[in-house]
Amino acid sequence: MKKLIIFGVSLMLISLVSCNDKTTNQNQNITQEDKDTLEINQEPLVNKVLSKEERDAMTPDEVLQIFKDGNMRFMNNDLTVRDHSKDVRETASGQYPKAVVLSCIDSRVPVEDVFDRGIGDIFVGRVAGNFANEDQLGGMEFATKVSGSKLVLVMGHEHCGAVKAAVDDVKLGNISGLLSNIRPVVEQTEYEGDRTSSNQEFVDLVCENNVRHTIEKIRANSSILKEMEEKGEIKIVGGVYDLDTGEVIFLE
Repeated sequence: MKKLIIFGVSLMLISLVSCNDKTTNQNQNITQEDKDTLEINQEPLVNKVLSKEERDAMTPDEVLQIFKDGNMRFMNNDLTVRDHSKDVRETASGQYPKAVVLSCIDSRVPVEDVFDRGIGDIFVGRVAGNFANEDQLGGMEFATKVSGSKLVLVMGHEHCGAVKAAVDDVKLGNISGLLSNIRPVVEQTEYEGDRTSSNQEFVDLVCENNVRHTIEKIRANSSILKEMEEKGEIKIVGGVYDLDTGEVIFLE
């Protein structure tokens, strides 16, 4: 009799365990189904190539906000879905970029990706140390006055090799001439302490000052860009890209 009771209790326990396992599996399935449903219902942001009319209707402040929003998506790995083949075809007969970006040549700073921009969306000028010489100014004037871009963005980045070389006053072939565009910023930067490239704090300060200095040079050496800014037709801003996080810190 005792054996029958024990056997019956065992069957009940096995049944309960089996039921719990089934319920757990069902809950797991429901959870996964919910996740799948959310992913299906959450429509991705799909890229659309702008027309001239759409771009012209934008204000400089709106374009700047688009850049900030795009950078946030970049940091969150939530980039816009793009059909590059389609975009190539749609931009073959013309381009209506909303902005021009002056960036360093550093391979770790993919400008279009950083702002979640696509083909035909922005002009990009690149030079080690992101300084504005006559050629870069000419490109900016073309981008804005001729092509209608609304934003000029100068973007430096942390751990910049050109800035570090300028800090240490490196002399090497044509690099010396390039660094001469940044060296005045190093000398004008007020800082008490180690003024070498081994001091990251000083390098970061020079990097930020270099962006500000470039903006000053743009306004001083391009009457076209200066006048357009004064009329509110464009906005000239600076930013520094953080290699560790992907964030662009705008220098407002």
